[in-house]
Amino acid sequence: MNNFDEIKNFKRGNIGLAQLNFVAGDIEYNAKKIIKHINLAQEMALDLVIFPELSLVGSPLKDTVIRHPFLIDENIKWLQEIAKLTTKTTAIIGFISTNNISSFAIVSNGEIQKVIENGMSQFEINGINYSVSTSKDDVENEEAQVIIKCFNTPCRKNKEQILSNLLSFIAKTHNKPLVYVNQVGATDNYSFDGVSRVYDENGELSAQAKSFEEDFLIVNPLENYGKISPLSKGLEQPFEDRFSLDYENDLERVYKTIIQGIKDYFSKNGLERAVLGLSGGLDSTVCAVLLADALGKENVYGVSMPSKITSNESRTDAEELARNLGIYYSEMPIKSMVDTTNEVFTELFSEVEKGWDCRYQKSFTQDNIQARSRAIYLWGIANEFAKCVSIATSDKSELYMGYATINGDMSGGFAPIADVTKTKLFALARWMNKNREVKNAIPESIILKRPGAELAIDERTGKPLCAEDALMPYEFLDEIIWRVEHKQETYQDMLNSEFVYEKTHSISNEQKQEWLEKFYRRMSFALFKWSIMPISVIVDTCSISDYNQPVATSRINYKGHSKEQIRDILENV
Repeated sequence: MNNFDEIKNFKRGNIGLAQLNFVAGDIEYNAKKIIKHINLAQEMALDLVIFPELSLVGSPLKDTVIRHPFLIDENIKWLQEIAKLTTKTTAIIGFISTNNISSFAIVSNGEIQKVIENGMSQFEINGINYSVSTSKDDVENEEAQVIIKCFNTPCRKNKEQILSNLLSFIAKTHNKPLVYVNQVGATDNYSFDGVSRVYDENGELSAQAKSFEEDFLIVNPLENYGKISPLSKGLEQPFEDRFSLDYENDLERVYKTIIQGIKDYFSKNGLERAVLGLSGGLDSTVCAVLLADALGKENVYGVSMPSKITSNESRTDAEELARNLGIYYSEMPIKSMVDTTNEVFTELFSEVEKGWDCRYQKSFTQDNIQARSRAIYLWGIANEFAKCVSIATSDKSELYMGYATINGDMSGGFAPIADVTKTKLFALARWMNKNREVKNAIPESIILKRPGAELAIDERTGKPLCAEDALMPYEFLDEIIWRVEHKQETYQDMLNSEFVYEKTHSISNEQKQEWLEKFYRRMSFALFKWSIMPISVIVDTCSISDYNQPVATSRINYKGHSKEQIRDILENV
């Protein structure tokens, strides 16, 4: 908080920006937090205190109010009682109105003075005219001296630059200071970075709250007064119109976004402990570090669950990581469970085969038995010990390719890295080794190891199958994902353009075509897996978590057709 003695020199226009972490649906908790900061503002004799959008009910609520409409009346009752306590300071509070609309109430002198449901409204305090709006795009009232914008914006890559440019432009265009208030904290997939702020009449930043932390920022827009807290590195990243494997400048933002997501998912759901499988691979390693940092090492349990395929290196890497982190660790082989399951399946499949003459000559049954046996162990621990949940460790690259097992490594109550690609995970692992208090907790052997699930033997080598041999090089795969998400490029666009991978590796046009076809084929059949994913933190500009495509569209021909091909097809109908 600013040194309040400095702002006492100003006779009017002192404002508190209450950048707080609210709980969706817990109106009582949110109301107590709101009134605490109203009381603080009144003790400081502030003219105004501003709370974020939907602060009284928490955000985002999704369809909660549609299913439980009593929450509308409930939040209005609390709002009316809060209003009675505003005797010296005006407050702007986000709530849900009777029309189920995200609205703002201006409360002062013990009453609700005005409700803003849509658009913009003007009010006066201590001789200063303010306009407050519920969206980014409202036309400002020319009589107002200060513009107030209240809308919540989750943290995503490149979001900050877009938002900053927009708010600065509005302030400069209208030649008036602009105040923006955002919430902080996480709800399910959405993690909010805060960074409430003020721009002067020239569009220059004059005050800024902390990143990823609650803050009560005292400002005076007309006097150009306020503290500027530095942005977390990565928030200021400029928009990139080309794919790059240089992730260094974005890793602090990624780390803080996920850490906040984990903390709030656990605390807001009454959870304390996490259990996860430690395979000695990159995905489970990064998850373990993030969980230890977010929840405390004493609240994380790692279990190594080797099979007959698991290498000694993987087992020792998992144990070394657990020791370096200081988390609890056990090893429990899955052989007995796999053997028992296979005995049952042998009998069962023989019976089924009597009716269905369509058995695969080669299937993934054995791979999946192993993955699901491990999930049973982890969920057993979560069911047996208080306030514990199992963690899904799949990453974004492998989820796109369906290279993850339903009720196996996809099984869990939370998926920390589901929006982080594999190449970015390698960079994040190295970043955490350098920037955590305990350096180099992740063994170098894990970072250097070629990723693989160790569920099957590669017939060509006689060794456990590596993921890139089953899929394609991650550098190439991650660029496909980037081009699809950020540029909406077509199959043909990508086939005819040069990838970063091609600058250092010589590949034939046939090989490139094979990888692109594999991507679209596997992505199409991965859609049903996306539909049952656990909650995961959105990190990137675009995410699987907030993308909606019907599972029944898996037969889309992503290569498209020429007019000649279409004519030929139609003529033969």
